[in-house]
Amino acid sequence: MAELIALYPGTFDPITNGHIDIITRAAKLVDRLVVGVAVNIGKGPLFSLEERVALVEAEIRPIADKAGISLDVRPFSSLLISFAREVGAKMIVRGLRAVSDFDYEFQMTGMNYRLDPEIETVFLMASEHHQFISSRFVKDIASFGGDISSFVPKLTCEKTMAKFER
Repeated sequence: MAELIALYPGTFDPITNGHIDIITRAAKLVDRLVVGVAVNIGKGPLFSLEERVALVEAEIRPIADKAGISLDVRPFSSLLISFAREVGAKMIVRGLRAVSDFDYEFQMTGMNYRLDPEIETVFLMASEHHQFISSRFVKDIASFGGDISSFVPKLTCEKTMAKFER
């Protein structure tokens, strides 16, 4: 049977405990998980692409070890479906936090299916204690010196707060 490869894409600016939750759960479902870190300059990232890739790699290393699967982190700047094909993914994993996420994700899934019906999109609901976390809110809180330690992993917390030191 062929290896099942999934792609979990995002900007991860910064990676949150919600992202970690989805990655941990997705790792139980596939043989190999590729975490795609999108360039997405339009969002005006706090961290450079290289910094985001390094942070994601550091934060998910324990997940790969525990799950016993191949967990790769790769940057990408292409169309999502093109990148999924490039890494051999047959599944795109998306996390849903709230109903407000659903409309966007529903449209995106339809477009991706039209582009390549061989690649399925699978949704994982965020765990109840992570449903409200977003990278945008983490950055907003950190910019005012607020405590983000319950929203992001330790290394990410340190690196994020360092970006806002005055």
